[in-house]
Amino acid sequence: MGESSEESSTAAHSARQYSQPEDDPAEAGFFERVIRPFRRHGPDDGAEADMNSAPRHANQAQSHDILNLRRMRVEDVAIPKADIVAVPDTVTREGLVEQFRDTGFSRLPVYSETLDSPVGMVHLKDFALRHGFCAPQDDAQQEFALSEMLRPLLYVPPSMSIGVLLQKMQSERKHMALVIDEYGGVDGLVTIEDLIEQVIGEIEDEHDTEDEDYWTLEQPGQYLALAKTPVEEFEAETGVSLTDAEDIDPEEIDTLGGLVFMLSGRVPVRGEVVQHPSGPEFEVVDGDLRRIKRLRVRLSGSADG
Repeated sequence: MGESSEESSTAAHSARQYSQPEDDPAEAGFFERVIRPFRRHGPDDGAEADMNSAPRHANQAQSHDILNLRRMRVEDVAIPKADIVAVPDTVTREGLVEQFRDTGFSRLPVYSETLDSPVGMVHLKDFALRHGFCAPQDDAQQEFALSEMLRPLLYVPPSMSIGVLLQKMQSERKHMALVIDEYGGVDGLVTIEDLIEQVIGEIEDEHDTEDEDYWTLEQPGQYLALAKTPVEEFEAETGVSLTDAEDIDPEEIDTLGGLVFMLSGRVPVRGEVVQHPSGPEFEVVDGDLRRIKRLRVRLSGSADG
């Protein structure tokens, strides 16, 4: 337990250290050149200082803009603690493979006993090179040692601007950071992709579902659908009207995600079920604080999932 307390103290110290980054022109890279014009240098910045001191609201709409690097904080984009997928330092080789396979993630935080005692991060590439397709045949039974594959994480405070964090990630070549609260506990997680998406919009890779595959039929009356599924196309597929109910304006609804947002009045959390007035249920399968990504739709009269 002493080691866990020491690890939390170190994480908290690192977070405080990163909250006051120093300029180093000699080390300036691409992100440094992007961020520098938006960095505050003193109390005489006038309107710029006023912009940063203005209150921010969680439900405030944010456009994808380079100015987000300055006006948004880590807490605005971080994945909440409850949604962090991590593995204990006692995980077995088979357990780690299962987590990589089930989540589709290439990086997973590693903790000792609890998530508030992080010890590092394990990368899928490091695991594969050591135990997978590049491992020699005679090493197939070699001992699995997670500690030998651990890479360090960044620890940052929730109040840090995402522009400063982006610069830190670029200069230290780290793509993942844990958000640490004032007591040294883990408060959230943020990746470099989360930060860049605030400037250029959502990034989709080769493993994301193609646009034409908006939904799949899991069983009669139950669909797994992307939040960006057009409502009209889904209604045509299922023969169920989702926009005829009272208090739903079809002119303001384009996607299933927008429909669920309107029904709940906010961005529902993962695992939450939103009931449609006419019967169908929408379960949030994947999403974060800013948007819904995937939904499980159970039409009226379908079997429970």
